[in-house]
Amino acid sequence: MRVLLVGAGGVGTAVTRIAARRSFLTHMVVADYDLARAEAAVAALGEQGTRFSARRLDASDQDAVRTALVDERCDVLLNATDPRFVMPLFEAALAAGTHYMDMAMSLSAPHATAPYEECGVKLGDEQFAQAAAWEASDRMALVGMGVEPGLSDVFARYAAEELFDEIEEIGVRDGANLTVEGYDFAPSFSIWTTIEECLNPPVVYEKDRGWFTTAPFSEPEVFEFPEGIGPVECVNVEHEEVLLIPRWVDARRVTFKYGLGDDFIAKLKTLHELGLDATAKVAVPGPDGPVQVSPRDVVAACLPDPATLGDRMTGKTCAGTWVKGTKDGSAREVYLYHVVDNEWSMREYGSQAVVWQTALNPVIALELMATGAWKGSGVLGPEALPPRPFLDLLGAYDSPWGLREER
Repeated sequence: MRVLLVGAGGVGTAVTRIAARRSFLTHMVVADYDLARAEAAVAALGEQGTRFSARRLDASDQDAVRTALVDERCDVLLNATDPRFVMPLFEAALAAGTHYMDMAMSLSAPHATAPYEECGVKLGDEQFAQAAAWEASDRMALVGMGVEPGLSDVFARYAAEELFDEIEEIGVRDGANLTVEGYDFAPSFSIWTTIEECLNPPVVYEKDRGWFTTAPFSEPEVFEFPEGIGPVECVNVEHEEVLLIPRWVDARRVTFKYGLGDDFIAKLKTLHELGLDATAKVAVPGPDGPVQVSPRDVVAACLPDPATLGDRMTGKTCAGTWVKGTKDGSAREVYLYHVVDNEWSMREYGSQAVVWQTALNPVIALELMATGAWKGSGVLGPEALPPRPFLDLLGAYDSPWGLREER
């Protein structure tokens, strides 16, 4: 399999370190707007880097991406950029006749008059609008194939197939006890994406109502996370699982809740109140005249790069899917989960826990595509494909998953 990886940031670099240890990969082209960053990702692989090369590429330039896919004879484009670049990359892969995979879907837009009640443009709507074209091309666009979304969706499908006869509710729950020494505020993942997820109206799915929205940080609950992480307060956040799972898994309710903490929520609210979450560019005085900058990009530039925080970070991160329903006439409740200890991921891969956990899952999906265990056409979510081969490979990658019976 020949792969064009677009994006050599924290997650993209972790992808290369994981993929370098697997034999399914024929060649991976590591592409980034900053050529030096792509070259550094390849160079860091050392003797394991013979199947990797670096290339400069602007993810917003659809024609350039299509040309790169054709020139490099790639089978699939793996998108490791932020969600702003989903559509040009998605459409470039379709135009080039290759498969496509991402870890976050096309952006949403709130409802014009009732943002905390009704959905406007939903996450992934632009991609699913092109499903027929992907089916006609006999190519697969596998969307939302990170950890959340991604592994969480695989868990949902596995629960529906093997653990339950009927499902009342599926709730993705994400929590951690990670701390970063020396920083008062240092998000462990892209602040650009975190702002997008946390300040947009969260989406909830109910079978008799469909998709609807609530206010940010609604429905707080304390969830007990496994392997020593403990209780964390979680709140509703906009996330792709709520849009993906109901398309393929029958459940009466689907939610996503993120363990943020009061301090983190307060800082996000302050950014919003100051307008610093905005993506529209504003004019800022510069030495040679006004400069157009995005307030959110300024916030991101002022914060430490999450990929560089691993040496200062301690603790664990947990991604998982809580499922409630019935099996053989009896009530059942389980939590399927995946925990990564930052000390382990830094020692084994040199990548901090959150970016490593995110990067692991698309590499497993690529391997399943390469072997033919996962195949299809159209725009598909992870829950559209067989879950057992994926979960079995987690163990082969030395990162097993767990299941906790709640009752």
